[in-house]
Amino acid sequence: MAEITAKLVKELRTATGAGMMDCKKALVSAEGDIEKATSILREKGLGSSAKKADRIAAEGLIQVVTNDKVTTMVEVNSETDFVAKNENFINLTKDIASHIQANDAQDAEALMSTTIDGTKFEEYLSSKVATIGEKIVVRRFTTLNANENSVVNGYVHSTGRVGVVIEANCENAEVASKSVEFVRQLCMHAAAMKPSFLSYTELDAEFVEKETIGMKADIEKGNEELRRLKKHELKIPTYVSMSQLTDEVMAQAKTDIEDELKAQGKPEKIWDRIVPGQLERFVADNTQLDQKMTLLSQFYVMDDKKTIEQVLADKAVEFGGKIELTQYVRYELGEGLEKKVEDFAAEVAGQLG
Repeated sequence: MAEITAKLVKELRTATGAGMMDCKKALVSAEGDIEKATSILREKGLGSSAKKADRIAAEGLIQVVTNDKVTTMVEVNSETDFVAKNENFINLTKDIASHIQANDAQDAEALMSTTIDGTKFEEYLSSKVATIGEKIVVRRFTTLNANENSVVNGYVHSTGRVGVVIEANCENAEVASKSVEFVRQLCMHAAAMKPSFLSYTELDAEFVEKETIGMKADIEKGNEELRRLKKHELKIPTYVSMSQLTDEVMAQAKTDIEDELKAQGKPEKIWDRIVPGQLERFVADNTQLDQKMTLLSQFYVMDDKKTIEQVLADKAVEFGGKIELTQYVRYELGEGLEKKVEDFAAEVAGQLG
């Protein structure tokens, strides 16, 4: 009997896309003959994934599983939206999310080496490909763990195409307990409003500079149309991020506001009631990039007069202790993937040929 080497198994696996153990068993049955082993795999439906190996799996589902102090979010991709709506696929994504959480898998390599239902995860996934009939990819996943004084929660939109997980550190266990549902509501906000970052402090200075130029150009272009329609033009901001609002900038803004109040003849004794509100407006007008891209600077969908940062301060008073958002992850299905456009007629002709 021919020796079934690791190199031979790898060769068959590369050619067919079947699981490693399935390849080894097929080679044993075929006495080391690659062609016969390939036929054996095809007859069992285990080699079907090879035909799909070059296809892009850009559909699928995002799944979020929360158990007590642990929240896991995973994106599992399929080739078509039709399969993503299949009950077997939906249950598979739930099982995978729960399995990742139970095994504390940190990356794809670690996940593939785990065992599920007595089978290596890699082999388990390969068998699901054969059953469901499409390429399936566990593209990415995140698990957040909370301690006694922190809370993690998540949300996945009803379509399964957007998911968010957030972690918050709290002053004590009581505040953490009270914050669970609030953190979930923040996840819902982020799912809808699409912030890319948690805070403006994460924005690179060069990126902010480029966006300042771009946002000003966009507003000016919009104003051209407003002028044509004889409508009120939008004010072009000097800045777009809190990172640009230095102490010197804020001091000058305060001076400018006071000079304006003086020019309007407003009594100086009432300035202290007007200036704070005007400074808040100045900040709002000059942090449009932050409002677009960072969670803490966005105006809360459930109270659009306040930013998330301001709402956190309010909740801290309500719950009796500080709440600080420390981790934020948002998945949108298929983001960054190019969906392959198939020529159906050519595909059928190719299969018939």
